[in-house]
Amino acid sequence: MNAIVYEKYGPPDVLQLREVEKPTPKNDEVLIRIHAAAVTATDPVDRKGEPYVARIFSGLRKPKHPIPGGMLAGEIEASGKDVKRFKVGDQVFGSTGLTLGAHAEYKCLPEDEALARIPGGMSYEEAAATVDGALTALPFLRDEAKIRRGQQVLINGASGSVGTAAVQFAKYYGAEVTGVCSTANVELVKSLGANKVIDYTKEDFTKNDQAYDVIFDAVGKSTFSRCKNSLKKGGVFLSTGPTVGGFFFKTLALLLEMLWTSKIGDKRAIFAATGLRSSSEKTEDLVFLTKLIEAGTIKSVIDKRYRLEQIAEAHTYVETGHKVGNVVLTLVHDPNT
Repeated sequence: MNAIVYEKYGPPDVLQLREVEKPTPKNDEVLIRIHAAAVTATDPVDRKGEPYVARIFSGLRKPKHPIPGGMLAGEIEASGKDVKRFKVGDQVFGSTGLTLGAHAEYKCLPEDEALARIPGGMSYEEAAATVDGALTALPFLRDEAKIRRGQQVLINGASGSVGTAAVQFAKYYGAEVTGVCSTANVELVKSLGANKVIDYTKEDFTKNDQAYDVIFDAVGKSTFSRCKNSLKKGGVFLSTGPTVGGFFFKTLALLLEMLWTSKIGDKRAIFAATGLRSSSEKTEDLVFLTKLIEAGTIKSVIDKRYRLEQIAEAHTYVETGHKVGNVVLTLVHDPNT
């Protein structure tokens, strides 16, 4: 089968299209023929091995899992004898977990991995594009912030993968949603349900005298100290973690803010490693997401589509930090698109 392989950390050209052995499912596994996969903001981090702390999971000296990619959608082609949840022909989407391997034509996964059936009428590309943002935004807002109807919620980075999902989830839970994005994406964020959109090139939301119950920094470019005065009493600042320079020190500062605000004051800072949640928790969220998609409450946002052999180009684009929604690799022509 064709797969993207990288054997050392480095720039996008370390990613090579190669012919590798097609996997065979174990007794408790399904073999998925991958039709589409997402290229997320995490993929360049894995590829570069930077920040260095990321190598705890990806491999200290070289990649532990040489086929990248964590979000996929495809069709079950074969299954092990002990598999009960799925059958051959099922269309599924989900996360590969720490084993990665989604940027290939086939992937074997345990049936109890974070997988669910694709909602009816949804294309493989749309399904692959929903996983990353949804599995991050939902636990932050629902579980960490305990979002409630009528709250004032601000989403910083509202046009990204996590941000577009967060706007829609916040609206679903009945919040009054303010999105922050660039000029080019204002109308998109409005179309996702935001009651108000702030163009950060024209206005600094921390200086407009507005206060919010929840501020969700979905791009890791702000801080609790900067946003504190924009939080109401009892307000919560959520962060996916720093994505710009000085990762180690900014992460340490965020963790210290979490510890400090848990003991002192009436405003809290929260960071959560949502990607490390259990497969069962992620599966429950995927099933919940499926219902919302079928009800028309949540939709995917796709910025660009690339072929498998264009993986370096896809990484280069994602690394600009300006993707809108999601970037997708298309491996098999999808008649639903």
